[in-house]
Amino acid sequence: LQVEESAISLWNWTVTKHTGAVISDEQRAKLRFVACRLICLCEGSDPPEGTIRRQILMSMKTGKGWIDIGKAGLADGFLENAMSSIEKLYAKLREGSEGEADIQVHRADVEKSLFKVLSYQAESVFAQGDFQKAVMCVQRCKDMLMKLPKETCYLSILCYNFGVETYERKRYEQSSFWLSQSYDIGKMDMKYSVGKEMQAKVLRLLATTYFEWDCSLYLDKALKAISLANQENLHPAGFFLKVKILLKSGASDEDINSALAEFMHLEMSLDFCLNTAKLLLEHGRESVGFDFLKSVPERFESSPDLGKITLLHIEFLLQNKRELLAKQKIEEIIIGHYTGKQLLPEALNQLHIILWDRAAKHYEEKSYSEALHWYNYSVSFYTPGQIDQNLAKLQRNMASCYLHLKQVDKAKEAVKQAERCDPNSIFTKFSVYKIAVMENDTDKAMEAIIEMGKLAEKPSEPEDKLRVDKNTGSNLLSLAAQIALENDQQIVAIKALEYLSEHLQDCRQLFAALKCLVRLMLSKVMAENAEKRDEDINSILTYLNLAHKKLAESFTEEKFTGDMRILEAHWFRKVAWNLAVQFKDNPEKMRDFFVLSFKLSQFCPSDKAVLIAQKTCLLMAAAVDLEMGRQRVGPSEQTELFSQALQHLQTCKEIWKVLKLTGDFAKDPTDTLLLLYEFEARSKLNDPTLHNLMESVWEQPQIEIKTLEIISSLAMESPARYPVLCKKALKSALNLHRKQAVIDAVKFSKCLHSLINISLPTGLTDLDTCVLQEVWDYFEDALSVVSSTDAYPEMEILWLMTRAWNTGIFQYTVGKYKEAEQWCGLGMRFLNHLGSLKKSYE
Repeated sequence: LQVEESAISLWNWTVTKHTGAVISDEQRAKLRFVACRLICLCEGSDPPEGTIRRQILMSMKTGKGWIDIGKAGLADGFLENAMSSIEKLYAKLREGSEGEADIQVHRADVEKSLFKVLSYQAESVFAQGDFQKAVMCVQRCKDMLMKLPKETCYLSILCYNFGVETYERKRYEQSSFWLSQSYDIGKMDMKYSVGKEMQAKVLRLLATTYFEWDCSLYLDKALKAISLANQENLHPAGFFLKVKILLKSGASDEDINSALAEFMHLEMSLDFCLNTAKLLLEHGRESVGFDFLKSVPERFESSPDLGKITLLHIEFLLQNKRELLAKQKIEEIIIGHYTGKQLLPEALNQLHIILWDRAAKHYEEKSYSEALHWYNYSVSFYTPGQIDQNLAKLQRNMASCYLHLKQVDKAKEAVKQAERCDPNSIFTKFSVYKIAVMENDTDKAMEAIIEMGKLAEKPSEPEDKLRVDKNTGSNLLSLAAQIALENDQQIVAIKALEYLSEHLQDCRQLFAALKCLVRLMLSKVMAENAEKRDEDINSILTYLNLAHKKLAESFTEEKFTGDMRILEAHWFRKVAWNLAVQFKDNPEKMRDFFVLSFKLSQFCPSDKAVLIAQKTCLLMAAAVDLEMGRQRVGPSEQTELFSQALQHLQTCKEIWKVLKLTGDFAKDPTDTLLLLYEFEARSKLNDPTLHNLMESVWEQPQIEIKTLEIISSLAMESPARYPVLCKKALKSALNLHRKQAVIDAVKFSKCLHSLINISLPTGLTDLDTCVLQEVWDYFEDALSVVSSTDAYPEMEILWLMTRAWNTGIFQYTVGKYKEAEQWCGLGMRFLNHLGSLKKSYE
């Protein structure tokens, strides 16, 4: 009992809270669900009549609540419970009946609840898509209407709602059934009917359903339904639909006129009449349509919107290629405009649109004189001196027509008027630009382009139909560049493309503009003398740098595919490479182009060809940096160049490692170049890691004599000074000379000369005994080679003799007589090997 009381309290609380909008429909459905289930659990074996009635009410309302929030599946159980409770109630009432009269009363009482449950079940199964079950439930409800006539309206509207929903889902067969049922039920009891207006509404939707389902197949049914609708209640919508069906059926003009006549006495809005005229004219019924249109002004003589009728008339005259008649109508409007019969602002705007559309059509057909004729009609509605942006657009369009007709003076006057109305418009500046180009006025064209470039940064307004695409600043700058090129004004085209490249968002268009810029600037550079080239070469570098930047950003643009990116990168990297080669007389620019070519190649697949190109670019860039470093005086500048070279070399080494895996590079000098360049950069930077680098070099078995000799030279080239490394390199080179099957005496002599020079500096007398012994051995080596060949250069023999003799003299001056005798004797040994000079020194 306590549970039952709690359930009833919960139910009542839900009702009161929902009334105050405290809880939502879904919350109410859930609370009802709980209360109803609790009541059902409390049901005894023989519940009293009041309890059963409460269960019926609660089950019905709980089921209906689930249906209303779109959860019809949850409603079925409660509606079945309600049906079962109704049977129990009827049985209990029969038990207590004293005669047939009582039974009839009880049956009528129960049937009201039964009708409600059946209608809710119909809603539930309909929502779940079970058409047949819904039909059965509705049919049972329909059968009960004789006893429950007051429910006629409810059931008719329920069927109408089913019809609307199935129509919206384009289930035309089901929709036609439900709408037919709604109409039939509505006729069953006129006292409780939905009324003629609602019946007409049902029939209009039924006619529309047949019309959209299959007009050819159900044409008669559609016409019958709409005729019945119009008999029930005359309504403009019914009139319009009947005309529509008749037109679709191919009815004669006479039949359509008859249909129109039926409704002429109805009150209809002007817009409705115009829509009817449009419908007739769009279906090619010119005679009927224009006659109907002519009759409309009589009905709306006092309306300020009469101009709409004339505008519609003009539109259809133009559509039917009756331009002459349309022009007459327009001229009548112009006369009326200046005699107190002005169109309303909305209608006047619509007329301007018609006029501009017609002008645009002639413009596209290149009938520029005719386009001007229509634009002049539009101008007629503006007062002299009026400032209006639309007038500016109009004047610009007229200027375009005049330019095509080669009437430059008239074009200039039109643009002047446009400037007066809208001086800060990019479109006005574009018109000024076109005239400047046509008159070959480069300065004015450049001025206009600069103004356009500035204005392109601001958001543009929509322009008329004569402009291209969306008429953004980019579109106009692109068109400006095209016009300049067509008129051989290269400098102007370059300026337009430069601004364009700053504003373009579309990657494909941007790269096309940059390519065009590079080509144009290259042709300009080739035609210039050397003095003027620098600035333009810098411009090309700027374009290529922008291409690199945009390639990096293009990864976020979906329309710009990976293949597109690769193609663009290849084009720009090859251009940068060719320019680097071309400007070899300008080392700094050559270096910059090689570096750019490398950067651009990073967007290309790393195949063998690209890797070779990357390696070469970096090697060349490093070589240029080193060469420039040798020539610069400033230490900070030198340091920057050598550091930059080192960075290029580090990257190049990584690429070279990968490249060597792709094939045989035994004869490739890259390893040697990398070594020499790195040695030079590190030595001149006084890099502490230089000795570590050289440790790996001394261990290389394949190192060449020439490489060692270059290292020895670089080790002592200012600002580097590494005598130990120089000496070690020369000793290694000398060892390699000795190992040759046939010693090259000339090369051997030069290497030995350098080694003795670094080991035995000129002018030093106080030399360590070990050093002297080491140098003595070099002289002995020289004697050995001199004795074995006649190819040893005589001047080198003379130098050796003189150097040994002078060393002896230096020893003598410091009192080292024994050593002096040895070194002078060593010098005398070389004397015997002199040729023509021997007698001079004996």
